[in-house]
Amino acid sequence: YAFVTDSVEGLIVIDINTFTDGDPTNNFIKRAATFNPDGALTGAQNITIAGNYAYVLSTKTGLNVIDISQPPSPRLLATVGSPAIVEPRAVQIQFRYAFVVDREGLKVVDVTNPARPRATGGRVPIRDARDLSLLRTYAYVAAGAEGVAIVDVEQPEVPGAPTFFTAGGAISDATGVTIGATYAGQYAYVADGRNGLRVVKLIDTGTPGYLGWSPAPRPELIASFPTAGPALRVAEGYKRD
Repeated sequence: YAFVTDSVEGLIVIDINTFTDGDPTNNFIKRAATFNPDGALTGAQNITIAGNYAYVLSTKTGLNVIDISQPPSPRLLATVGSPAIVEPRAVQIQFRYAFVVDREGLKVVDVTNPARPRATGGRVPIRDARDLSLLRTYAYVAAGAEGVAIVDVEQPEVPGAPTFFTAGGAISDATGVTIGATYAGQYAYVADGRNGLRVVKLIDTGTPGYLGWSPAPRPELIASFPTAGPALRVAEGYKRD
């Protein structure tokens, strides 16, 4: 199944099983479910999947936790809304926590029990947080004119203060960010809005302490690629090993 958010219809579940049977003549897909109980998912615009749960963000209701163990019959388990989550924009899950960027910055929600999510005191003010990507003990937030915000989240409920990287003002419209990591190399691929795609080296074999589990990043802009229109998001690469 594929899970799609729609600002009007909420969560749409699509059966894509025909893509897996090796027959190119039947590659038709169909809607398996449309889920928006009492309008709880109206305004949905972002989703991430972790195990049997979908974490759906709605600009109107906040963070919604949905049981998708039976994909054609999703169940809404819980919602974390205002004042804890205000007009959320992106969410990622790491271990027991959901990291959410909203109108106010980066927020942390304990989802140890998905049916009973708990808004923690973990808050990092970021003026224009738009997207985020997690890698080990750091959160990387696309922060508009402030570039990429790097936040130490080793202690999720007590995150560190953000460090902003703009490459001397070159990154000025950061809208999306995705981290690529292979062995000792870590790179941030930044959708820099009107400026196109940016590639930021975070760690490589020349970085002090690079052999550690989570060495401190030393960001450096190493490449740029202009795009025909605004660059808004960067897809995550295929995970292996």
